[in-house]
Amino acid sequence: MPCDPIELKHVPLFALLDDDEIAVLAAQVDLKTFAARQRIYKMGDPGMHAYILLSGNVQVTTVDDDHQEVVVDQPGHGQFFGFASMLEQTPHQTSALATEKTSCVEISRDDIAILLQRKPMAGMDMLTVLGHQFHASQQLVRIRATRNPNDIIEEKYTFGEHIADAVASFGGSWSFIITFGVILIVYTCINIFLRSKAWDPYPFILLNLFLSMLAAIQAPVIMMSQNRQDKKDRLRSELDFDVNRRAESEIQNLSRKLNLVTDKLGDLDDLLREHITHKGDVNPSI
Repeated sequence: MPCDPIELKHVPLFALLDDDEIAVLAAQVDLKTFAARQRIYKMGDPGMHAYILLSGNVQVTTVDDDHQEVVVDQPGHGQFFGFASMLEQTPHQTSALATEKTSCVEISRDDIAILLQRKPMAGMDMLTVLGHQFHASQQLVRIRATRNPNDIIEEKYTFGEHIADAVASFGGSWSFIITFGVILIVYTCINIFLRSKAWDPYPFILLNLFLSMLAAIQAPVIMMSQNRQDKKDRLRSELDFDVNRRAESEIQNLSRKLNLVTDKLGDLDDLLREHITHKGDVNPSI
């Protein structure tokens, strides 16, 4: 089914194409409709076509080293999926499933080739868009690579949370203990010295009230700070788990490669032994 050229205008890769170029491309591509739960392509299928989502919903998944299905993309309106395999003419590395009734534009490498043959400048327009996306990806990677996850968490703190951290930090320091001890000593000495004129004579009921109020306020504030510290610890644990999992995957890949090399060396050794045995069996007089 032919595709409406207006729909292709919403595709970011074709956003800079003029009307004539869009018309040429629209005449080449096909409009495909998929029912709910229908598979568009699966991992290992030949990458003959890529798809542009027009309506509906699609889940793009892959299988990790633990043989678990992982969702890697949920393209939005006008976005590609299966594009890299189509350009490289390699089997799909992912699977795509329509989770509801979905309409997609099916495009092949030949369709783009015909567009470039008829409208060579269309290639420059698409390269310009890809260049913008490439620079945006580089900037994102640069920012993510240089930022500490703890700094990102602290940026989300509210003013009250910063105050809670400051109170918890001061409350658990020697400065607080020494300052608080000095205040208690001065307070009790003054009230003992004034005797009958003291505003809080022994057993210092007013002081006990202040201490109880301080403890009632300080305890939940410290718990708030501890809860956020627990979140940081969980984040560090998840990052450590991620690193360990990747390291384990690399070790497994290296082990497979070593086993493969060992097998190849074993086969080569068997061939050499057969060759030596065969030469020993040959009669030298012949």
